[in-house]
Amino acid sequence: MKQTYIAERPAEAADDASRGERTERDPFLTAMGERVRMLRARRGMTRKTLAAETGLSERHLANLESGVGNASVLVLRQIANTLSCPLAEVIGDVTTSSAEWLLIRELLQGRDPAALQRARVALAEMFSNTSADPHRSDRIALIGLRGAGKSTLGRMLAQELKVPFVELTRVIEQLAGCPPSEIHSLYGASAYRRYERRALDAVIAEHPRAVIASPGGLVSEPATFNVLLAHCFTVWLQAAPEEHMRRVVAQGDLRPMAGNSGNSEAMDDLKRILAGRSELYGRADMTFDTSERTLADAYLQLRDRLAARLAAQAPRIE
Repeated sequence: MKQTYIAERPAEAADDASRGERTERDPFLTAMGERVRMLRARRGMTRKTLAAETGLSERHLANLESGVGNASVLVLRQIANTLSCPLAEVIGDVTTSSAEWLLIRELLQGRDPAALQRARVALAEMFSNTSADPHRSDRIALIGLRGAGKSTLGRMLAQELKVPFVELTRVIEQLAGCPPSEIHSLYGASAYRRYERRALDAVIAEHPRAVIASPGGLVSEPATFNVLLAHCFTVWLQAAPEEHMRRVVAQGDLRPMAGNSGNSEAMDDLKRILAGRSELYGRADMTFDTSERTLADAYLQLRDRLAARLAAQAPRIE
């Protein structure tokens, strides 16, 4: 029996696709289109005027504002520049969600790191009262990349201070019932960050005095890192990238090589991670470089410097 195939006409297919696109708009694009329309209205600009000043067609802008058009980043930047607002305000960053947020952003814009740190501390004192934690100086938190010496030096320091040594990664594992690698693979990075915050909260609640070794990536979650800074005296253990790699591999951890074609590529990745986190690590109360030091020398110098810093900031008894 001869089979007959009926081909769908291209025009009809296009119309169906267009109708489906209209009825199933992406929520993000719809919300972004509404923000562009609102920003344009706020500045008293018609769509025709915005089109003329950006060099875009009115139809393109109409599609964008209705949530149909998926504009490129360059187009969005062009619109933001014409509307005299940050690109983040067009995309929908939380710090652009209200007039108060925008005013706060304006106050902080262009401030140097020291001024921003003072602002952060003032806000923390105002809203969370974390400065009242009487045990902050009694909890020593070591931050930095793997291979900096957090576990080794942390155990030695805790033993001498006669306080518990806590590896936050182990607490995360206990809470989740599986290793961090499985949390990532099964539930994703967001779930891991939630366990990381739960683990930190639990350790702070349980240990008024402790030495804590934190995961290297904890600093990339601002809310969790702020809690660590507020409740612990933080020390960034630094090391040269080559030292990091040598120590990690010497410990039998070959994860840096996973997915890389060789040691040079793994080293490049490590340098990029370190460069990306350096500003965050730099918010620590104290920095100590463990490069080119023996273990004994590194520990003694860390202990002495830490004792001097803690003594200097201890309140004086009149």
